[in-house]
This record gives sequence, structure tokens and C-alpha cells, in this order.
Amino acid sequence: MYRLSIIAAICLLLFSITGAGQTRSRTTKRTANAKTSTSVAEQANAIRTEGASRVAIQIKNLTAFLYLLGGVAKGMQELDAAAKSGNASPAAMQQNEQNKTTVKTSLRNVREGLDALEIYFRATPGLQSYYLKLAGSASGAADAEAQAAGGRFDQSGRTLLGVVNRLTDVLLIMQR
Repeated sequence: MYRLSIIAAICLLLFSITGAGQTRSRTTKRTANAKTSTSVAEQANAIRTEGASRVAIQIKNLTAFLYLLGGVAKGMQELDAAAKSGNASPAAMQQNEQNKTTVKTSLRNVREGLDALEIYFRATPGLQSYYLKLAGSASGAADAEAQAAGGRFDQSGRTLLGVVNRLTDVLLIMQR
């Protein structure tokens, strides 16, 4: 009986040293890994949210611009037609040229904003997978800018609608 109690005490001592000690150590490591993976997931989510916000801002800017461009482009076409027929006043023609310059400047700003967005997506590790779908947006804006420089403002607006569609597709992919 004395021998049995010594063996039980030794087993209990060994169990408490190896069993409980390892459990505590493993639990601590699991908690640390869980915190790290949660932190990484939160950081990735924050990056994706920031990227989606930037895309949304571009969509808002483009749609507001397209709304205004529709009315302005129609007015510019009417004034151009009146000028060709000799029915436009010099003041109206001057205003028309200022409108054209403003639209061209705005299109350059749109293109620059989309260039910056593409660079941001390409340079940000958490957004590089979305860059492939976004790529070409700035190119579309450059095409619209060239069309406006050639006096085809209506076609320029249609080209920008394609850019808005591309940005919307990127935003939808980012929400998955």
C-alpha cells in the first residue's frame, strides 16, 4: 500500500508538471495566434474599406460631372451650330469657348484622379488583387479627354459612362 501511494504521488506529480504545464503553454500560444490573425484580418478589412471608399468617391465625382456635362454639351453643340449658320453672338461664342475649356480641364482632373486611384490600388498590398479590374479606368478617362479635345463632348460622356461601369464593377467585387 505504501508503494502504491508513492507511485500515485509520483504519477500525480508528473501529470501536474507535464499535463497542466503544457496546456497552459499551448493555450497562451493559441490566444496569441488568434489575436494576431484577428488583427491581420481587421487590417485587411480596413484597407479594403479605404479602397472601396476611394472608388465610391470617384463614382460620385464622375456621375456628378456626367450630369452637368449632358446639359453643357447640348448647349455647346447648339452654339456651334448657330455659329456655323452665323446666328451666334460674339459673347455667346466666347462663353461657349470658356465652357469647352472648363470641360477639358475637368476631364483632365478626372483622369488625374483615376490615375491616382490606380496607383493607390497597385501600390497597396491588400488591394492589388482588385487592381486588375480597375486598370484601364484612367485610360478610359484619357480617351474621353482626347474626344473632348476633338470637340466630341457627347462621345466623351459616353466613354466616361464606361469608366463608371468599370468602377462600379470593382466596388461590387470588393464587397464580396
